[in-house]
Amino acid sequence: MPNSNGRSHRGHRGSRKAGRHELVSTSLQSAQHCLEDQDFGTAYAHYLLVLNLAPELKSDIRETFQFTLFKWAEELASLARIQDLFNCYEQALELFPNDEVICNSMGEHLFRMGFRDEAAGYFHKALKLNPDFADAKENFYRVANWLVERWHFIMLNDINRNLIYQKAIEKVVHSGCRTVLDIGAGTGILSMFAKKAGAPSVYACELSKTMYELACDVVAANNMEGKIKLLHMKSLDIEIPKHIPERVSLVVTETVDAGLFGEGIVESLIHAWEHLLLQPKPKNRDFGTEDYGQVIPAGAILFGMAVECKEIRRHHRVRIQEVACVHLAETVEFCSPIHASVNSEETIEPYTTEKLSRVPGGYMPLTEPFQVMTVDFNNLEELKSLATRKPCKISIPVTQEGMLDAIVVWFVLQLDDEHSLSTSPSEETCWEQAVYPVEGLPDYSVKPGDTVMMEVCCQDCYLRIQKISVLTSEYVMDTERENTLALGNEAELCSALAGLKTTSMESTEIALLNNVPYHECFNTAIGKVLSSLIPWKESQAMDVDGRGSQMNFEESQNKNTYSTHDPLYVLDVSEGFSILPIIAGKLGPIKAYSSVEKEQHQRALNIISEANHFPKDTLEFWLSHVEDENVVLQRPKSDKLWSIIILDVIETSGLIQQEVMEKAAISRCLLHSGGKIFPQYVVMYGMLVESQSLVLESAVQGTEPTLGFNIAPFINQFKVPVRVCLDLSTLPCMPLSKPAALLRLDLMHPYLNSSKREVKVQVCLTEDTENAEEVFGLAAF
Repeated sequence: MPNSNGRSHRGHRGSRKAGRHELVSTSLQSAQHCLEDQDFGTAYAHYLLVLNLAPELKSDIRETFQFTLFKWAEELASLARIQDLFNCYEQALELFPNDEVICNSMGEHLFRMGFRDEAAGYFHKALKLNPDFADAKENFYRVANWLVERWHFIMLNDINRNLIYQKAIEKVVHSGCRTVLDIGAGTGILSMFAKKAGAPSVYACELSKTMYELACDVVAANNMEGKIKLLHMKSLDIEIPKHIPERVSLVVTETVDAGLFGEGIVESLIHAWEHLLLQPKPKNRDFGTEDYGQVIPAGAILFGMAVECKEIRRHHRVRIQEVACVHLAETVEFCSPIHASVNSEETIEPYTTEKLSRVPGGYMPLTEPFQVMTVDFNNLEELKSLATRKPCKISIPVTQEGMLDAIVVWFVLQLDDEHSLSTSPSEETCWEQAVYPVEGLPDYSVKPGDTVMMEVCCQDCYLRIQKISVLTSEYVMDTERENTLALGNEAELCSALAGLKTTSMESTEIALLNNVPYHECFNTAIGKVLSSLIPWKESQAMDVDGRGSQMNFEESQNKNTYSTHDPLYVLDVSEGFSILPIIAGKLGPIKAYSSVEKEQHQRALNIISEANHFPKDTLEFWLSHVEDENVVLQRPKSDKLWSIIILDVIETSGLIQQEVMEKAAISRCLLHSGGKIFPQYVVMYGMLVESQSLVLESAVQGTEPTLGFNIAPFINQFKVPVRVCLDLSTLPCMPLSKPAALLRLDLMHPYLNSSKREVKVQVCLTEDTENAEEVFGLAAF
């Protein structure tokens, strides 16, 4: 009875359809209730069910689903349920594979967790789906700076560096070298030098996924696909014959940084000599070139020089004892992480880097250049001994009177017996110099006749210069306070050392602490605000501009002038070490809250507070009161409001902090009548400049600097339209206009802000710039 069976099947189908419709409807209602209760996990599960049962509803619930996904992902991230978080995004992208918002959000989570390559892929996909998607564009530019560091552009534009490497590789290949391994291939340019020179077998390894994929594209574009074998791995993981069929006769590499060893060249070459290279040529035997192994570069000589440099000093030593009426306690010693790394269990880079030829204010040599160390990359035993050698003591006579601020180090990279590259400050090169700031000396002044002493070693894959001291005709002063005091003073010295508290600070934090005008300006401004909030009779006890407030506040404490009134509440939520709450605390009846997180920073602020005679409860650390970062601006009691809230507005990179206007909006709601946000407004300035250096650091300029190889179109995909962390004072440039105000960002009166503003900048041409062909850019500061 086919008709009867047909009616039965249709009935079942109708029943299933009605049941599905009812389930979808119920799940949608449940999801909405869960959202109202902020149960985002359950709401997400309901929406997944709905979208799988009723795909036709995708467009209707897309935005609500996105919101639910993002909220649930935030919870999973806070609970460290990372795998569940990614599973949710994978499910979402199966349903919405072309959703640029979900792709961008997935990339943000990956970036926060350190998966930069993968994050870049999602940001790039989001941009392909919507080229006008501002968030994805900004994210991609940010991650591009991580994935392809700016020095790649500088090095590829350094035609001298490329030419010398090419000549050295050609020389050894033409002499019979048959197999080549390029360690840390980057774009693959050294591998292509070897293949073009005629090497039959060329292998290259690159750990970065982004650079590996870029090298694959470059090699293919230069008609060498299949002729160079690219490996996405560390050289330490290469096995024979699993990855390459045989030992090679040449390893070529440029895995060197400003301090020579910082990119792991010693470790990778030890492994190469033991597992990947043919045996080195014995000195007393004649081998054919193809019968032995060698390395380019063959070796290096490290040089050093003691210098005076105010800019280095400003970033690594606190030079003041008092700032804006706040006395910095003698028992607190501030030092940079580089200095702290000497006694640290962590492996921290023991130097910073500078392009000394560009450093603001210049530098002055205090000694002649001296040889620090030599290394033979073709000697396995010497490479192995580097890490186990005892520190070498070096003594260098002072030739010029000045302040001992740093030991500067550079090297000569000997590619072979004919070709070399120098990174000296006097050379025009793509490399910077390694800088070892001198810290912890009682006196930094030196003069001819003195001797600078130090210990040098290679430890944890870094060149370390430590225990820097000055020997005079009278006594020794060094960073470890080893002193030749008489026995009668030893107890006093030990007591002083026991009470000394060392506080490690970032170089930007030290530079800010050294910025006296900044703190005095804050002192004056906050003094005016506080005087307007204090009752008239009491305000007479303090100066309107805050000057002289130290004496007035201390006197008022003794006389209990403010005891009948609630204190004014000041909250500092700026990032890093900040003495602004202490400056505020000296201006009146203040209860100051600081948001510094590091225990050593809190300890230092407490010591400074005591040294400035603060009552014990004047300064508190706010994060100890707050479990949820979302309520960091709120007071302990809802009926109390803040008098002043100090916000971070500008990042050290020069960019405006993300979500600063949202934070300002919350802050305004939590202020007393007459209270203020600091800073109250920010004005951004810009200036047109001409700079060939900026051009070379931003993109590869055609095929000429890369000796005819087609690399520029591929690596220039990662160029960025905005350069951050660019110090205009160090940039060789020629101004083409006067500074112009680009934007005023008012945190107290947001209605004064405009989202768009056209700025006309008049170009001031000179005889030198009228015929200039270089592209000029707008520098904002």
